[in-house]
Amino acid sequence: MRTALSRRWIAVGIFIISSTLNYLDRQLLAILAPLIMADLHFRQTEYGLLISVLSITYAISSPLAGAFLDRVGVNRGIVAAVAWWSASAAGTGFVSGLRSLALCRASLGIGESAGVPAVGKLNGMYLKPGERALGAALNQVGLSLGLMMAPLSIGIATAHSWRAPFVIAGLLGFLWIPAWTLVSRIIPPQFDTEAAVIEKAKSYPVLQVLRDRRLTYLALANVLWMMSYSLWSNWTTLYLIHVDGLTLEQTAHYVWIPPFVSNLGGFFGGWLSLRWMKRARGAVAARRQAVWVSALGMLLTALLPLAPDARWATACISISFFFTLAGSVNIYALPIDIFGAARSGFAISVLSFAFGVMQMIISPLIGYMGDHKLYTEVGWLVAIPPVLSALVLTLLPDTSPKQKDADIIA
Repeated sequence: MRTALSRRWIAVGIFIISSTLNYLDRQLLAILAPLIMADLHFRQTEYGLLISVLSITYAISSPLAGAFLDRVGVNRGIVAAVAWWSASAAGTGFVSGLRSLALCRASLGIGESAGVPAVGKLNGMYLKPGERALGAALNQVGLSLGLMMAPLSIGIATAHSWRAPFVIAGLLGFLWIPAWTLVSRIIPPQFDTEAAVIEKAKSYPVLQVLRDRRLTYLALANVLWMMSYSLWSNWTTLYLIHVDGLTLEQTAHYVWIPPFVSNLGGFFGGWLSLRWMKRARGAVAARRQAVWVSALGMLLTALLPLAPDARWATACISISFFFTLAGSVNIYALPIDIFGAARSGFAISVLSFAFGVMQMIISPLIGYMGDHKLYTEVGWLVAIPPVLSALVLTLLPDTSPKQKDADIIA
């Protein structure tokens, strides 16, 4: 039994490396933005628009990617997605201007839209209900590792060119594909075979999922919750440069800290919900309670404008990121609890769509605020919405802890 348990988590861990590569490819622009902006001659407002370009293609593609994963299976779906986004990342190293850079970011958004739904779907196939928030936390570790690895590109970029890290990151994606293909054959799913999940999805039409009000509540809650995630994953480097006066090289000592701390927050959120589920609380009730705890912690983000220097600013950002992840691992586990593994790919993709739309809207606003030296006000943008997100989740009906995973489809 213990061997089977460890094998399941090994498979999940290898799969989650795709998330690390996903966010490494995405985060390189945020880390190397000062060099790219100087070389291609654009401002923070245009940088915000670049984030919006990726966000809109990510949002539009997410439901299609989720439906695609449910139809062809997670293995074939993720191989196609990783190949697509890796080619887009490598292509970024050869752009000649803002337009071609925007085109590569748009293409990257299309491929990466399958990443989060694929991990959620895999968790539904390999993990028990009580383990899924921890699985989501492990995925957030994968994402955060991508954020933490990105600052390493500063040394490569300054020694060679800002283009080299993009090419290297793209090549890493192509190396992951055969590694996962081998692992998926050695360690198959224990709870639901891929063929069985595909068959179940056929009996649960996409339109039925879309008409479910619970999905609307989840999407709205995700929009309100993930504003802080969008802020810190895209703007931490520029914040430290423009508010605290650091150089790009100096930011490398700080920007890895918030993603690292956020990993602890992800496991904290997963531990909270698992603890309450063991006390016979339903999955939805347990995750909702964990989100409330995280929302109260997020209020500390409002203290950011009072930070006197880069060290205190990094500490405040880290606390904000900690509670962001503590709540998000539970929000992204809820679609699997509610819709089961069969339609979790599509359900999670709707959350990704909502996130992409939100990021598309707020990124130019944050860029405008940065250009007009209003960075100290951004903390207020993300401190209050998580409380509203927790309120939205109160609209979700509780599910019985006695229900089986495949039966939690109303």
